[in-house]
Amino acid sequence: MQHTLIYWRSRKFWLGKLEEHPEIMTQGRTLRELQENIADAYRLMVMEDVPATHRKKELVF
Repeated sequence: MQHTLIYWRSRKFWLGKLEEHPEIMTQGRTLRELQENIADAYRLMVMEDVPATHRKKELVF
């Protein structure tokens, strides 16, 4: 799957978000680390690594 990374440099880190999913945002010390972190963040957000035998629990805040 292909996505577009929007990224920029702050004083200490590279920051980025996915154009197709702007709610997914992360940082990295290098551009390569940013790319690895955004891929990990995407997998976590879309729950690709959740096993089929998962459980659910409702929470009230």
